[in-house]
Amino acid sequence: MSVKTLLILGVAALAMVGCAQRTKPPGDAGVCYHVVPQKDGSMKYNRVVTVATLEACAGNLEAMRVKFLRLGGNQTDIYGAFQANFLFLVREGVLTSTSLEGPRYVALVRTGDGRLAIPGAMPQQ
Repeated sequence: MSVKTLLILGVAALAMVGCAQRTKPPGDAGVCYHVVPQKDGSMKYNRVVTVATLEACAGNLEAMRVKFLRLGGNQTDIYGAFQANFLFLVREGVLTSTSLEGPRYVALVRTGDGRLAIPGAMPQQ
């Protein structure tokens, strides 16, 4: 490829990245939020607790989710946010991402009895 072609491809790639709108969570140190998507596409951030780690935030959100289910709620998947990371509590465990639209990575997995654990922390049977 010529230098001119590479330059054009590079500019096009930058333009595409610049067009991608990314929803970023708040970056407040130690603050765990429950995130509620609104009808207009915005996010509402409800402060839950101040904790030291992402795992502690996920545990508090999981306790809140279970409590809602016991009270008759039907929402099994919820969003949270902790220190500029979104948390996605789903059936398989907790996923995390730096943006709502970005790739999601496994943070915690569910054990056989439904508890949350760090991947690889449970012994293999």
